[in-house]
Amino acid sequence: MTLFGDGLDTAVQKAFTRPAPKSAGAQMRYLVKQLKGTRAVAQMLRVSQRTVERYVKDQIKKPRPDLAARLEREVKARWQPQIRARAREKAAITGGIVIDTRARLGYTAPVGSTDQDRIRHLTVALPPRYAARLFDAQEAGATEQQLKEIAAEALKEVYFQDGGRRAGQLEEVRFTDIEHLEFDL
Repeated sequence: MTLFGDGLDTAVQKAFTRPAPKSAGAQMRYLVKQLKGTRAVAQMLRVSQRTVERYVKDQIKKPRPDLAARLEREVKARWQPQIRARAREKAAITGGIVIDTRARLGYTAPVGSTDQDRIRHLTVALPPRYAARLFDAQEAGATEQQLKEIAAEALKEVYFQDGGRRAGQLEEVRFTDIEHLEFDL
């Protein structure tokens, strides 16, 4: 499970105008329509083509828990692509993104200041440029660590340095031991 990637996806999913299909049959029919065939869906979900056909015809109604999770994840990843794109664009251009986290945050600073890391609960509105960087990195397939570094850099500038009004000597912010992480547009 990726905290940052899933958190960004969840934030975008809040912009959906219609709920995604809930039943296994409806989810399977949606994927068949999107991927233009039962064979592609079967390969993606790692089940037989006949199993996909049975779900489409509602001959099977209740998938195994692991298949249900894969099915829901794949549907949500493809659901309302224009709405998803619009929400990301709005966050990247005008709205920014809000990060709510409870994590251990520390920093590297010059000698004489305390750089002791500690658990902090922060809710910080990040400017649009950081929303754009996070979404662009996620789109490009960035690792969890790379997304964490972008978020740490954003918190360094916005929270610790207050946009350049304080802590000018701060060099690096460390973002570890994440207990809670949530994004909102």
